[in-house]
Amino acid sequence: MNFLFSINKTFFLVISIIYFSQNQLLAQDAGVPNSPFWENVRFGGSLGANFSNGYFSGFLAPKAIYDFNRYTSAGVGLAGSYNNTSRYTTYTAGGSIIGLLRPIRAIQLSTEFEEHYVSRDFKLDGSNLSDSYWYPALFFGLGYNTGPVTVGIRYDVLYDSNKSIYANAFMPFVSIYF
Repeated sequence: MNFLFSINKTFFLVISIIYFSQNQLLAQDAGVPNSPFWENVRFGGSLGANFSNGYFSGFLAPKAIYDFNRYTSAGVGLAGSYNNTSRYTTYTAGGSIIGLLRPIRAIQLSTEFEEHYVSRDFKLDGSNLSDSYWYPALFFGLGYNTGPVTVGIRYDVLYDSNKSIYANAFMPFVSIYF
C-alpha cells in the first residue's frame, strides 16, 4: 500500500511540474512578463529503457534546477523505475535534492541526495520472497559541461551492495536541462 501511495505522490509531482512549465510557456506566448524566479529555472532529467530476452528495465527521472548565477544551481528531482525478469520484479519511486557548482564553464561538480522506496519480489526455488524498504544514496559527481548537456561520473558514498538499486557505487551520467 505504501508503494501505491508513493507512486501517487510521484505522479502528482510530475504532473505539477509539467503543468507549471506549460503555464509558463503559455504566459510567454501571450506576452505576459516572466517572473525573475521562472527565468532562472531549467527543466530536464533522463529516461531510459532496456529490453532483452525475458528482461525489461525502465526508468523516468524528471528534474528542475534553479540557477542562482552562472556558477551555482540547486534543484529537486523525481525518479521511478521498473525491472522485470523471470526471477524477480523491482519497483522504485523516490526523489532527490541536487546541488551544482561550475567553477569554470566546462567543469561541473555535483552533489545529489536521493531517497527511494524499493519493492522487490523474488521467485526462487518455487517460493516467493518480498522485500520493501527505503534506500538513501548520496552522490558526488564530476562532469564535462557543454551548455545544456553534461556528461560525467558520480560516486555513491552510501553504497550498500545488498540494498542499492544501482549495480555499483560508480555511475556514469548524462544530464540535459533546458
